Amino acid sequence: MSPASLQVEQILSEFRLNKEDLKEVMKRMQLEMDRGLRLETHKEASVKMLPTYVCSTPEGSEVGDFLALDLGGTNFRVMLVKVGEDEERGWKVETKNEMYSISEDAMTGTAEMLFDYIAECISDFLGKHHIKHKKLPLGFTFSFPVRHEDIDKGILLNWTKGFKASGAEGNNIVGLLRDAIKRRGDFEMDVVAMVNDTVATMISCYYEDRSCEVGMIVGTGCNACYMEEMRTVELVEGEEGRMCVNTEWGAFGDNGELEDFRLEYDRVVDEFSLNPGQQLYEKLISGKYMGELVRLVLIKLVNQDLLFNGDASDLLKTRGGFETRYVSQVESDSGDRKQIYNILSTLGLLPSELDCDIVHLVCESVSTRSAHMCAAGLAAVINVMRERRSQEALKITVGVDGSVYKLHPW
Repeated sequence: MSPASLQVEQILSEFRLNKEDLKEVMKRMQLEMDRGLRLETHKEASVKMLPTYVCSTPEGSEVGDFLALDLGGTNFRVMLVKVGEDEERGWKVETKNEMYSISEDAMTGTAEMLFDYIAECISDFLGKHHIKHKKLPLGFTFSFPVRHEDIDKGILLNWTKGFKASGAEGNNIVGLLRDAIKRRGDFEMDVVAMVNDTVATMISCYYEDRSCEVGMIVGTGCNACYMEEMRTVELVEGEEGRMCVNTEWGAFGDNGELEDFRLEYDRVVDEFSLNPGQQLYEKLISGKYMGELVRLVLIKLVNQDLLFNGDASDLLKTRGGFETRYVSQVESDSGDRKQIYNILSTLGLLPSELDCDIVHLVCESVSTRSAHMCAAGLAAVINVMRERRSQEALKITVGVDGSVYKLHPW
């Protein structure tokens, strides 16, 4: 190995986690999960373990037309869902859906602006499908930390993933939506439920596989939910049956539990984010931050004369210049380096073959750490479930969704 590639190797070795490291992350996650469930420690626990009021999963008996909204990232989705009886399977689902993109202004303005825009999108959708006159039941997938008081009432604890709309935190989100619909006055809706995207994923997978009792998202953000025994959910009265708990594990590490695993790049990403010191586990894993982590590593290699002849382009020097989708594209390269070369030229670089290989290595190091960290969290969740049920082995299906999960090749 040349001295240069040894140096590259050394820099990237920090991203490699061994089995002992991962077991340690898993152990700490389990500890925080328990603290989040308990009344006396819930307040200071980093993993909030929020009750969702979704209890022992639905049986697929609901029929009729529903409207489904999905807000959790830079796109907002409106869907018409028709659930009808089907002779063979007992039910069927048909959907029409429409994506609306949310501007930076709407994400960081006032809550009224954001919810007025959402109501406008719903109105547009209903108009297109000629159903403005119908008062449909509406289900709202809202993928942020919410303290529920019931299935249709939940207080936003704090925004994540680049949202900052003022006047929403501490307020009932369903109320904000209902108010915005009233302000428009051109259609009526019956908001019947609000769930987190992890919960929506778990439920939709449960329709196909009855052993699905965990939902996980690896996309713009990262989070998981699972079916917990009611007796251990101390924030809600009642001992019988199970309730789905939204772990909000993205905030794991916010009390220092990940300090020995966070690298210089992680600290820079956090410092320049909209919510410094928060969602530290998510910042090691999710799509909102992965591209930027890769960019910071590339800049370090350039500064040490190990990449691009020590010369970075203006785009590479720009925060956010290396997008997360590039990470997936680089790792999807067929081996002829064409894809990698094309991406780097769009960034204003003229890479050698070795440069391309190093960039591939960097992407791989960052995304592999992300996957391993995420796996350690999932292992913690499944361990908790197995212990609660006093079973030696547990057959469980995990429903997974999210752009990183869907688009990353490995």
